[in-house]
Amino acid sequence: MFIFDQILRPMIRVGVIGAGHLGKIHLKLLAENPKYDLIGFFDTNTETSEVLATNNGYRYYSSIDELLTQIDAACIVTPTPFHFEVAQKAINHGVHLLIEKPITPSVNQAYQLVKDAREKNLIGVVGHVERFNPAYSAAASFINEPKFIEIHRLAEFNPRGNDVSVILDLMIHDIDILLQMVKSKITSIDANGAAVVSSSPDIASARIAFENGCVANLTASRISLKNMRRTRLFQKDAYITIDFLAKKTEVVRIKEAPKNPEPFDMILQTAEGEKKQIYFESPETTEVNAIAEEHNDFALAIEGSKDPNVSFEHGAKALEVAQAIIDKLEF
Repeated sequence: MFIFDQILRPMIRVGVIGAGHLGKIHLKLLAENPKYDLIGFFDTNTETSEVLATNNGYRYYSSIDELLTQIDAACIVTPTPFHFEVAQKAINHGVHLLIEKPITPSVNQAYQLVKDAREKNLIGVVGHVERFNPAYSAAASFINEPKFIEIHRLAEFNPRGNDVSVILDLMIHDIDILLQMVKSKITSIDANGAAVVSSSPDIASARIAFENGCVANLTASRISLKNMRRTRLFQKDAYITIDFLAKKTEVVRIKEAPKNPEPFDMILQTAEGEKKQIYFESPETTEVNAIAEEHNDFALAIEGSKDPNVSFEHGAKALEVAQAIIDKLEF
C-alpha cells in the first residue's frame, strides 16, 4: 500500500532561494530526494549562480517571482536579514516554506509569519536541524523532567554566519532543543557575553530558570580552538549526555539495588544507607543526514501525513528566548 501511495502521490515542486554554502547543500539533497521535483533556485549573485547551474544541471531563475510561480514549496537559505521579506513574498504566492534558522531577524516578524502562514493554510518549518540529530532522537525517550541542564556549543571561527550574534548563530539550536526537553514556563534569564572579533557577541553564556524548578546553563562560542556540541541532563533517576557532534548518547541510570547483586554489578551506598545500582546504557543511533531528514519531515507535513517537527511556532518561540538573552547583554 505504501509503495502504491508513493506512486500515486505527485512529487512536490520545490525551489531553493539563496545558493550560498548551505543553499548548495539543500539543492544537492533535494535533487536526490524522490519526494521532490527540484524546479530550480534563485540567488542575487548571477555570475556564481550560472556556474552552479551549469556544473550541476540545476535551473537558475534570475527572478524570484518567476521561481515562486513554478513551485509548491521553497527552502529559504538567504542571510537572516532577508528571511522575512522573502518569506512574505513566498506566502503571498501560496508556497509552503522551510526557513533556515533563525526564522526572522525580529520576534514580531516571526509571529507575523506564523499568522500569515496559518491564514493561507501553508506549512511553515524552521531549520533547527539538531532536532533530527540521531543522538537527540536516541535520548528523547530517557528524558523525564530534568532538573539541571548544562549545554556547550563551541565552534572554531568562521566568517560565515557573522551577520548575527552567536546567540542567533549557534545558541538558538540549543534553545530550541531546551524548550522541547523542559515543558515549563521560563521564570528568569541571566546572560553575559563578549564581542571579540565581530561587532556582536562571539561568546555568550545564559542561565535560564523554569517554573518547575529546572535550571539550564548554556554556553556558545564561535571563537573556540575546538568544536563541541554537548548537552548534559540531570534528573531524578538518570544522568544523560547527548553528544550532537559525535552523534552519541550515554545514559547513566540509578535504581534500587537488587537483594542479590551479581559480582560485577555496580552498587553504591548513599549517606542514608540506601543501596543503589548504577546502569550504563548507550542507546543505538542510526547514521542519518539531518538536513535530508528535515526535508522528509517537511514533505510529510505538506502531504498532510503529520505535523512538522519544527513549526514556525517553534522557531518563533526559540527566537523569542534568544532575543531575551540578547537583551540581557550590554552592547
